[in-house]
Formats: sequence, structure tokens, C-alpha cells
Amino acid sequence: MNIFKPLTIIFLAVFLVSCGSNSAQKKMDISIKTNTDGQAISIDKTLELDISNPKNHEISSVKYTIDGKPVSQQVDLKSFRLGEHLVEATLDLAGDTETITQSITILNNKTPKVYSYKIINEYPHDITSYTQGLEFYNGELYESTGQYRESKLRKVDYKTGEVLKNIDLADEYFGEGLTILNNKIYQLTWKRGTGFVYDVETFERTGSFKYGNSREGWGICNDGRKLYKSDGTEKIWTLDPETLAEENFVQAYHNKGKVVELNELEWVDGKIYANRYNKNGVAIINPENGAVEGVIDFTPLRKKVTQHPKLDVLNGIAYNPETKTFFITGKRWDKLFEVEIIEN
Repeated sequence: MNIFKPLTIIFLAVFLVSCGSNSAQKKMDISIKTNTDGQAISIDKTLELDISNPKNHEISSVKYTIDGKPVSQQVDLKSFRLGEHLVEATLDLAGDTETITQSITILNNKTPKVYSYKIINEYPHDITSYTQGLEFYNGELYESTGQYRESKLRKVDYKTGEVLKNIDLADEYFGEGLTILNNKIYQLTWKRGTGFVYDVETFERTGSFKYGNSREGWGICNDGRKLYKSDGTEKIWTLDPETLAEENFVQAYHNKGKVVELNELEWVDGKIYANRYNKNGVAIINPENGAVEGVIDFTPLRKKVTQHPKLDVLNGIAYNPETKTFFITGKRWDKLFEVEIIEN
């Protein structure tokens, strides 16, 4: 009986497992070293990458990437978007290739400016409307409302509160934000992963679209070319207006950390104004890198509306380019406020 062949196979198997486990052990001994503070770094800094190798394992080469894109050991962060990023180092460990990772967070280098407001006018608003989206288009005000079995799409005379056009959503949909581009209304729903497209003149539904990696439907706006969508996190997603596919996202961060629960969105002069759910305030966000450049506290407005058991938070911000003023309301508020934003 030839016992050498099976013994040889066993020996080779043990040898290969030993080599593999040896490489894995070396990987556990090595980590990425950076000049971050608790893995956070300001966008105006240069990120420095190195390898911590306390046991002096033989490393013949190291290649770094951030979010899959090759970088050097010195990385100028000015062109990066804010938020979380994945740093990878690919190592050659004595002929074995291993990859180690580390998350970093890029913060803004400036404290957000604080803005106040001046009330210009107060107008009546339907106290039963659970406002989710608000936008002017060609001088007309459009509104999307929420709640199951109550969700609507409306055109409203903002001076009188009269509903000029209205359609109800099916009972299973919870209406969310809206925006209008090229005579098309885009309306989000909350948890069904579906948005709807309508003709702005007739309110006829002309299409629908599914969300991609975004979690839910919250707020939406446009810059005249592309759509921007929030999903209740710190992320704002860019959508192609033709395919409605999610192309990319920014993460809303200031100099201390992220700003979550971004809700209704409005595009004004190259910035995104986003009201935060349950905060009665608005963040002014740079759409290029996610920097929160300003904040507006509208908390006192809630005290100026009729107080009742179903009264809810501020949610509804629309900019009227004809008057160059903002219009603010909330969920089941009986007033629509026209305000001027003032830098403190």
C-alpha cells in the first residue's frame, strides 16, 4: 500500500493552511495610521496616511485608496465631500496581498452662520393639511400632504388659502415632498419606495419611479437640471431627471458632526435649504460637498398658530423668486408665513 501520496496531500494542505493563517495573523498586527482626531479631520487639513507595524513584518509595498480611488500618503481634502469615507491600504506581505481598512470622517472647517427672520405677511393655511412639501412654480404654490388615507397633491392660492386643484393619493401611500421641473411634478411617498410624476397643468399622473439605495422618501428639490432627494438621514441624493436613478449623494456635516433627519428641501441661489424633522429649524447646505453653512431657527413661529391637539412640527419651506421671500408653514398649521431671512 502506497501511503506516501495521501501523506503528501495532508502535508501540503497543512502547509497551505499554515501559510494562510500566518498571513492573516500578520494582517491583524497591522493597521492604518492617520493624523485624524478620533478618526475625524477638517476639510482644510491634509490627511496623512501611514502603516502601523509594531512587529516589523516585511511589507514590500503599500497602495492607498479612499472610497476606491487611488491616493498618495499626503491627501489634500479640499476637493472631497464631507462625511464618512473608507480608507483602504493594500499590502504586499512577503508575497501575500492583504487589504486593511479604516473609516474617517471629514468635517467642515467653519461654524455655520446663524440667521434670523422677519415676518412680512401671514396668510391662511388649511389646518387639516399635514404639510410635507411646498414649492412655487410660475408664481403658483403647490403643496404635498401626508398621513395614510389623507395624502394629497394640491395647487393653492397662497394669499387666500383656497385650494385651486387637488388629487388624493391611494390610501396605502403616505405623501412626502414635491418639486417641479420642466412642467412635471415629482412627488415622493414615505415607505413604499415609490415616487410619482404628474403633469403640472392637469395633475394627470404620467409615471412613477422606484428609489435606489436611499432609505425612504422625505424631501425633494431641483436646481433646474437635477433633482435632490432626502431620505431622513444626513444624506441628500442626486437624481437624474430623465431616468430618476440615484447618481450620487452628499452628507450634511458641519464642523462638529453630521446633521440627520433632513426633511423638506428647497433650492435657493445655489444652496439647499433643508428643514430638520422635529427641530423647527432649517439648515443651509452646500450641495457640492454637504457643508452646513448656515442655520435658521423658526421655533417662535409655532407659537403664532392655533394651538390644538393635532398640531405638529414645522415642515414646509418654499421660496418665491418673484418676491424673493420665503414661505414657511407646518403640519396642521393654520398659517403660512412669508418671511425675509436676515444674517445676524
